[in-house]
Amino acid sequence: MNREVKIGKIKIGKSAPFVLIAGPCVIEGRDAAAKTAIAIKKITSKLGVPFIFKASYDKANRTSITSFRGPGLVKGLEILKGIKERAGVPVVSDVHSVEEVAAAAEVLDIIQIPAFLCRQTDLIVAAGETGRAVNVKKGQFLAPWDVAQIVKKIEDTGNRNILLTERGTSFGYNNLITDFRSLSIMRATGYPVVYDVSHSVQKPGGLGKASGGDSSFIPLLARCGIAAGCDAVFMEVHPNPKKALSDGPNMLALNQLEGLLKDLLAIDKIVKRKKH
Repeated sequence: MNREVKIGKIKIGKSAPFVLIAGPCVIEGRDAAAKTAIAIKKITSKLGVPFIFKASYDKANRTSITSFRGPGLVKGLEILKGIKERAGVPVVSDVHSVEEVAAAAEVLDIIQIPAFLCRQTDLIVAAGETGRAVNVKKGQFLAPWDVAQIVKKIEDTGNRNILLTERGTSFGYNNLITDFRSLSIMRATGYPVVYDVSHSVQKPGGLGKASGGDSSFIPLLARCGIAAGCDAVFMEVHPNPKKALSDGPNMLALNQLEGLLKDLLAIDKIVKRKKH
């Protein structure tokens, strides 16, 4: 039976309604991040969709040395703490080293392990030892059944607040593809599964000095993920993706969010009804 993970008052897993994890790829500034969080909260509150805000304080895995990375650990966590208090939402961000984990755990409700670091034992154990919920993004180089060993690393710390995220699998050069069987296979570990629709449309390094992508497929993949029974949807959202400082081609425009969420709610009700 799928476990239920609680993030504050939000329940993820079992027969709970799907949760939206959303926000810009990276913190582009205090005001911009806060305005986006509040705008998304307004939409999700209207529709009754549980919402967790996501933005990276540092995008350590970049294609180019000149790529925008964000405000960094100290300032970034300060901004996320302010958003958490002002918007009244839980927050999640990536950690990239063991040294970041303690400070991150003081602010973040969910500590996220990036896909390229999902096999880094020391980092995973450090995150697990905080007792915070840990969201592990399955590496695009891993088979879905390989996450069982990652789960064991976290469980070994005594932590059972685990989320597993599907974000596509490498398919040739500069391309990713989603095998929706992966959601069911990962859920067999007993933990809730998140589907990252933004990074599933990414084309890593596809623009030469930056990652490309095709955000037009986000609605399609999101609907497929909900139909396949995912417990949460991870979606990068930006007021103007064309002007985003990171991963613009993979982000949903804010003005498209409400319509898509209405579709996902309708599908989720059918899926959850069939589970009983």
